[in-house]
Amino acid sequence: MLNRAALIVRPKQPYLDWARTLDDSGILPDPAEEETVYLIPSYEDDDEAERLLRRIYGEIFERELYGWHTDESAWPQNRTLALFRSWFQIELHSVVEDIVAGEIVDDEG
Repeated sequence: MLNRAALIVRPKQPYLDWARTLDDSGILPDPAEEETVYLIPSYEDDDEAERLLRRIYGEIFERELYGWHTDESAWPQNRTLALFRSWFQIELHSVVEDIVAGEIVDDEG
């Protein structure tokens, strides 16, 4: 078991509406296929998970926005936790198990 938890993020309608304003091609993220799993610090209980989410939601919000549109001037300016929750469905999972024999490699770092 890893000393990590997982946060799964899926776009909700407000995110899709924002994405639609940026591109008239008709291509939009598919909420059923556009989920991202983030490894986050482990936590012990719901209260600790909430405190952790308050600390990390900003970075995750920006990663999700950047994944669709790299021009930060088009991003919402007031990115609060409430806005994050309204734009994304989130799931927190406190147990992460690695069943792969090889080492974890960050291909971006």
